[in-house]
Amino acid sequence: MKNKNWEQPIIFHGVPTRWNWIVNYPEGLELGENVDIGAFTFINAKYGVRIGNNVKIGGGCKIYSHNTIDDTKGGIIIYDEARIGANSVILPMSVIHSNVTIGALSLVKGYYLNGVFGGVPAKRLIGGIVNEKIINTW
Repeated sequence: MKNKNWEQPIIFHGVPTRWNWIVNYPEGLELGENVDIGAFTFINAKYGVRIGNNVKIGGGCKIYSHNTIDDTKGGIIIYDEARIGANSVILPMSVIHSNVTIGALSLVKGYYLNGVFGGVPAKRLIGGIVNEKIINTW
């Protein structure tokens, strides 16, 4: 659902947006429409970060296309309608599909398809989401 009050943010390298989140290498960021990014989120888009439409990212998240600890590099894709919980960390070469919810304080590294994931590293917690209703598969 499109939020008619949403506007494309103005982004400069290393400068907080008016919503208080920061992007390094904004030329590497593809940002869809109606994206909600919480305050104090940091996005390093040096090697590409694509965020689809209607994505919700909680405050304090870190999205890294370059991990300087082990020097891994690679793009990140977050598809339409995905939800990322507050203070989560997304590492290079991660893909988060539509209908995925990542719980708060999670470490995301890899490929996530249909479901609710959480933890360090993030693993499937419960089943898929169909028509916005969580299907319990315990």
